[in-house]
Amino acid sequence: MEEQQLFGKLFKTVPLYSEEHLEVILQTMNKESANFFMIQAVKHAFDSGVYTIGETEILSKCIRLLAKKEEEETVKEDSVENSQD
Repeated sequence: MEEQQLFGKLFKTVPLYSEEHLEVILQTMNKESANFFMIQAVKHAFDSGVYTIGETEILSKCIRLLAKKEEEETVKEDSVENSQD
């Protein structure tokens, strides 16, 4: 079995095998993986303070996903509070 050649690493820790692999990561990201990538990004920031374009895209997607989830939870909490009044 031939081992797939590494295209790069996101945040110096996450293996990346192609540009298509990056797209798969972006398209399939959920809250759990967003949290993982945010943690890796913060660790990377402490190590180097510099992000690649791909890493910036990952961070952007993470922030949008996390913000959307928080917004949905806030709206849900407001709806519950308003229905109890």
